[in-house]
Amino acid sequence: MQAIGDWFQRLYDTTGLNFSVFYDAYDWGRYLGGLKMTLLLSVTTILLSLVIGAIGALMQGSPSALLRLPVNAFVVVFRNTPPLVQLFFFYFGLGTMLPAVEAAGMRVPLLSNVQWAIISLSLFAGAFNVEIFRSGIEAVPRTTLEAAEALGYTRLKAYIHIVLPLAIRVCLPALNNNLVNLLKTTTLAYAIAVPETLYAVKQIWSESQNVFEMMVVLLATYGILVGILVWMMHRWERAMHIPGYAR
Repeated sequence: MQAIGDWFQRLYDTTGLNFSVFYDAYDWGRYLGGLKMTLLLSVTTILLSLVIGAIGALMQGSPSALLRLPVNAFVVVFRNTPPLVQLFFFYFGLGTMLPAVEAAGMRVPLLSNVQWAIISLSLFAGAFNVEIFRSGIEAVPRTTLEAAEALGYTRLKAYIHIVLPLAIRVCLPALNNNLVNLLKTTTLAYAIAVPETLYAVKQIWSESQNVFEMMVVLLATYGILVGILVWMMHRWERAMHIPGYAR
């Protein structure tokens, strides 16, 4: 690691290209902290959005209008409004309506900016996942559900053990695209001062005056993160593939 830092220091001395994040311990610490926050946001929102999508798709297919209508309204609202507006609504709108709590002798908001970012981004991606899961469920033959019911499965158990696993196999490509977009959308958390990668990099280039170099680092970081997620999703898709089914 020291050799890498020395090389980037020499590169700066000889060419003026200032990749300070690789040879300055302070800048590296800030960058690493932002990267950890991006990973926290990405993993948490991906998992929550998948849960929201699965539950919402089940409710959307319910024979009860009392269950279908709230889900349909949720999907319409969150799919047809910008995610940044949603983030501001939760943080500056709902956040100011919640009571403050005492912490270390100070009054602080009940929910932090990080928590609001997780909630907002999870709901945004979850609305799309509801429709993705619904399309996968509709692709499962009705006779499959009827066979499960004939074997004594309840509607919920048939959904969890039979319909949903088959539906996931069908909708994985669309789900892959939505989760990749969600990972990239985590940069919006910068707008409410969540210290993720973009926020950290902005602080570094503001002090070191190395905008071009840090933008290269930022683009490379998200390229690598997206590449890892796509690789994992493709591995998942291959692992769940049934020969002759949905291909």
